[in-house]
Amino acid sequence: MKINYIFGSIALILGLNSCFFSAENPYTGLPPGKWRAVLKLDNNPINPNPRGEPLPDKVNLKFEEVSQGELPFTFEVIYVTADSFYIEIINGDERIVVDDIKIGRDKSQAKDTIMIDFPVFDSYIKGYFLENAIDGEWVVRNRENYRIPFLARHGRDYRFSNLRKDPVMDVSGRWEATFEIGTPDEYKGIGEFKQEGNYLTGTFLTETGDYRYLEGTVQANKLYLSCFDGSHAYLFEGKIDPKDSSMIGSFRSGNHYQTSWEAKFNPNAKLADAHALTYLKPGYSKIDFSFENTEGKMVSLNEARYKNKVKIIQIMGTWCPNCRDETEFLVDYLKQHPEQEIEVIALGFERHKEKAKAMEALRRYRDNFKMDYELLLAGNSNKAEASQVLPMLNAVLAFPTMIIIDKNDRVQRIHTGFSGPATSEHKQFKAEFNRFMLQLLSNKSVQQ
Repeated sequence: MKINYIFGSIALILGLNSCFFSAENPYTGLPPGKWRAVLKLDNNPINPNPRGEPLPDKVNLKFEEVSQGELPFTFEVIYVTADSFYIEIINGDERIVVDDIKIGRDKSQAKDTIMIDFPVFDSYIKGYFLENAIDGEWVVRNRENYRIPFLARHGRDYRFSNLRKDPVMDVSGRWEATFEIGTPDEYKGIGEFKQEGNYLTGTFLTETGDYRYLEGTVQANKLYLSCFDGSHAYLFEGKIDPKDSSMIGSFRSGNHYQTSWEAKFNPNAKLADAHALTYLKPGYSKIDFSFENTEGKMVSLNEARYKNKVKIIQIMGTWCPNCRDETEFLVDYLKQHPEQEIEVIALGFERHKEKAKAMEALRRYRDNFKMDYELLLAGNSNKAEASQVLPMLNAVLAFPTMIIIDKNDRVQRIHTGFSGPATSEHKQFKAEFNRFMLQLLSNKSVQQ
């Protein structure tokens, strides 16, 4: 699956002025082919669990090739012409195209520089590069002092390790998981894994979304999975007990979050019904709101253009990876069904506190995904705030949340979270969504 998150950028900038390459510079870009990169999480130590709960004992590896505290991923440098290239970040079956890349020259250090920008995610990788290495940091602009050291080397196509330690078992299948064990915030998940020898792919589903495309390895009784997409950096480490088909491990998200998890093999594992978690409060029968769109115009659900049409309200944020999967799904659905009387309105809850920056993030998002529907700024990326501005809901439990309204303005379905294309649930969701839309378009309501 190839995703173009960044479009229309300059792939390579060379020799435009004295700030860039000079005649003494021997390099014209990065060597083509596979690269292995790591984010050095342990350079930014954090407390285990937000509430200080203890983690399971860390696995003491006896082979240094798999380093704890480093989140690895791979990417490929692909040249379009002799002096222009783009990068594809690889997470299992997913390839993310990044072409907003600038290279230059730091004369004070006599070093070549590179800037890999993820403008939609409001983050970037910046550093110095030699012929076969990049040394720098990943920076998230909308988080205070959020910087993680970054190192990449050319010619290495493995993720965690090129070792071939015989796995103690094949972990392929469905696993019933629990995160934040023993804390007030404990939550359930489902691990879906596919193992081929040492190679491991999969994801974790939760009631609020999934952890997207994960890729890693099984070495003896240990497993490792990671994902980096420019927005989120996930690292899962686990220890496998083949005697009872169980696992225990740790989960890290960037340098700000770490918790424990455990799992038991269960092919019949299920999560709560995504349509039962969010609902209208007693006394409310409709959804109502008025927010400003990316052009500065107030938009209300009561406008004439929304009358006698099926409406989909998308509660989302540009920073949210599951929201991106849902947006891609909705954009594609509308493209495939232009004749249907369906209107979509996205309500953006953003991390930027400043209105101008939040609006700019929404505009980049809209342009990147070629959204042909309204995108409104509804508030900050806080579930409690989202619940306040949408008081008719019992609570906003997840970004995204999808509200489906019939032609008579009655709420027919509220879907919490989104299971993206990395999950086994996605195909079933698409089929059910198509069926439900046809039902509503024929003016057959589920509830009267």
